[in-house]
Amino acid sequence: MATDASIVLVVDDDPRMLFTVKESLELLGSFTVVTATNGVEALDVYDAHHPDCLVIDVRMPELDGYQLIRILRGDPASANTPMVILTAMAQDKDKFIGYASGVDRYLLKPIRPADLVVAIHEALGLSDAERTQRLLDFADDAATRG
Repeated sequence: MATDASIVLVVDDDPRMLFTVKESLELLGSFTVVTATNGVEALDVYDAHHPDCLVIDVRMPELDGYQLIRILRGDPASANTPMVILTAMAQDKDKFIGYASGVDRYLLKPIRPADLVVAIHEALGLSDAERTQRLLDFADDAATRG
């Protein structure tokens, strides 16, 4: 569960988006926010700060958001860290790839800052079983839609 001391790592290659999200989370969510501008930098920042949650864009240079999530989920030290995608990629296939990569929430830009704060708190409160069930539910839903 989130506390005032929760550290959130925001990863986005757009400096304006990075600034806006950081300021919003610090103001509305009382989070400590650290940032990275690409997936490779995010791995270093993760190791330095061990954040409680990540907010990740998908399209980034060097290592995209999906790749970053798969790397972090594959490492026992970060496998259970809550992760939220925040992207403009809105197609069902994009969402499926995100959930299949192991993300807890898939959110679309633009987003109201308060909605992002709620999503982070929800991700921080998920159990491992709930994370797995969310992926299975999304896969079932995608299969029934064709």
